[in-house]
Amino acid sequence: MFELLFNHPRVVFSKGEFVLLGGWAPWLLPATMAILAGALGFILWRRRTRAEARIRGWRLAGIWGLESALIALLLALLWQPAVRVSALKPQQNVVAVVVDDSASMTIADEGRPRRDTARALLEKGMLDALRRKFQVRLYRMSDKLERIENPDQLTAAGTSTRIGDSLKQAVAESASLPIGAIVLISDGADNSGGVDPETISEIRSRRIPVHTIGLGKERPGRDIEITDAVMSAKALPDSRLRAQVTLTQRGYDKQKARLNVREGNRILASREITLQGGDTQQTESLLFNAGVAGAKLFRVSVEPLQAEENQLNNAVSRMVQVTGSKPRILYLEGEPRWEFKFIRRAAQEDRTVKLVTMMRTTQNKIYRQDVENAKELEQGFPASVDELFRYQAVILGSVELGYFTPAQQELLRNFVDRRGGGLLWLGARAALSDGGWAGSTMSELMPTILPTAKNTFQREAATAELTPAGRESLICRLVEDPEQNAARWRKLPYMGSYQDVGSPKPGAVVLADMLVQNRGRLPLLITQNYGRGRTAIFATGGSWRWQMLQELKDQTHEMFWQQLLRWLVAETPGRIVASTPRPVLSDEGRVVLHAEVRDPNYLPMADARVEARIMGPAGIAATVEMDPDTNNPGSFTATWTAEKPGSYIAEIQARRGEEEPMRDVVTFQREDGVAEHFGTGLNRDLLAKLSEQTGGRYWRAADTGKLPEEISYSEAGITIRETKELWNMPVVFLLALALRSSEWLLRRKWGAV
Repeated sequence: MFELLFNHPRVVFSKGEFVLLGGWAPWLLPATMAILAGALGFILWRRRTRAEARIRGWRLAGIWGLESALIALLLALLWQPAVRVSALKPQQNVVAVVVDDSASMTIADEGRPRRDTARALLEKGMLDALRRKFQVRLYRMSDKLERIENPDQLTAAGTSTRIGDSLKQAVAESASLPIGAIVLISDGADNSGGVDPETISEIRSRRIPVHTIGLGKERPGRDIEITDAVMSAKALPDSRLRAQVTLTQRGYDKQKARLNVREGNRILASREITLQGGDTQQTESLLFNAGVAGAKLFRVSVEPLQAEENQLNNAVSRMVQVTGSKPRILYLEGEPRWEFKFIRRAAQEDRTVKLVTMMRTTQNKIYRQDVENAKELEQGFPASVDELFRYQAVILGSVELGYFTPAQQELLRNFVDRRGGGLLWLGARAALSDGGWAGSTMSELMPTILPTAKNTFQREAATAELTPAGRESLICRLVEDPEQNAARWRKLPYMGSYQDVGSPKPGAVVLADMLVQNRGRLPLLITQNYGRGRTAIFATGGSWRWQMLQELKDQTHEMFWQQLLRWLVAETPGRIVASTPRPVLSDEGRVVLHAEVRDPNYLPMADARVEARIMGPAGIAATVEMDPDTNNPGSFTATWTAEKPGSYIAEIQARRGEEEPMRDVVTFQREDGVAEHFGTGLNRDLLAKLSEQTGGRYWRAADTGKLPEEISYSEAGITIRETKELWNMPVVFLLALALRSSEWLLRRKWGAV
């Protein structure tokens, strides 16, 4: 319709330049319009007849406006308006046709694979129409770009789609050619995160429009897809891991599905979930045991449902490094008490952590247990970095602030803030506010604002109850089912003491409360992050009753304390910390390795020499030098490509001078044939944005008949300037007719005809 009214396609007006071909100066046109409009107004006012007596005021202004518009239109035609536009010279320019040839093109939309739709589009007119005007180069695109001769060579066998890399390669190959445009035929399912700004900038610098043709349905049929599964990259042996699974579904509202976590063929955890309605994302959690030390590949999956169109996006894999180290915790108790004995017993049954204890039996006498040698803690609580930083966490029982020297207090602060250790305070007679900690500089580390009053520790009964945050916390998970777990906590025996720890700070998380007669609800277990580490308060000295007042076989007390101790040490870093942002590489080999290196005082060590020693399948071995990050002292980065699928292990070594090297390990996995089965719907947003940013246009497959003509008006390649006259457009005649008819109809309505 647009072309019928305006004689030329829309692109002529969007890309062309408006000009006046008449010999008169352009400024005379508006001046003449103004003069004639003024004269017409004067004439209408002076020559009013009796028949026109009713045409006064705004009616007269309306008639004047219509007649002035008609005069202005006729004057504009006298100045010969036209559009000058650049057009590609026939057969002297190249058009690159890039066709998606990845596995997602095998997906059938309404019974027809997208690959067949692309072939039919090319063979039934598009290629011939383009070849009548341009030289055509045909490419297939997946993880790389490859030139082909005809559409029959499209196999849809590519393992991934990299639109940005393919476009960059197409532009590079055509650098010496007059390329007029790129036509991209794809479903937009890109596996590299989209088209980067650098590629867009390079295409725009050559003024090459990218016309995109979208294939597929934006909303596929019945399907369940796991979009993400989040779990810790590192874990302690036999610790409990949480898989936080995000999934979407279409066509299965309110139906039941089973979510599983597997290691190999062994199911580690399984639970039934209810699928939410619509296309909304939902998040579900699964808890499972990390197992023994080593690199683990866990597979999270949803069992397929009836008539599900794509079952290959129901599972994802995640790598976890279960470390073999045994973190050490220093527990200082200021007086003999039952809590000390039962915490020690719980820790001894846990092979994961090592609890080193020192108990003050008299004012100047310390009883040490589980030390490595006679020298350890011989002089009392550590007074130097070398002594304290060898531990991963510290527990303080009934110990007053005055027991520590100012230097030791600062050392404790640095232990949490700089070392990244865990620090736990227990409720006790000489602890927290009753021990003088309130208002001191050390109170900054605490997750609550302590009361300034004394006698906050009371030997009275208190019962525990989980908060909403505690229901989700692994520290407090005694039973797998969240509701049953909350009920289990409510049934725990009462604690024989409690301590008022004040109000939680804004960044703190209260995991459990205690209910005290005549006092109501008080915080029991509070945690927070501080610097690189974490701190917590457990506001009682009576949790030992959970063991004494239940059956001997009941493991509630042991399980809680083992999980709390593991939380204290699980995130405590060593002097070197290796990591990778993507432990599982789906149809991609490029891996980025990071290392954070610290000196013995845990300050950034920028002058270290860091290298990664990588081992992989089929005897693959490589050593990669890691480069320092100038913006982050102590941080080092390296990029490497895993050529083959399988599991890889990278040992990161850092040394300075002749010092003993520090080591850490990171594992990653390359999986091929996976990425193309996720996000299979038409990504129209990506294709439309790509066209818009490069000066092209997004097309539906059914509307591509005018694509060759649209490409003709590209500004890239070898062009000529064409002039398109506008005076003979049908819309001009229709506009003039409409103006004259409107005036006549108004005059008749007002009785002036």
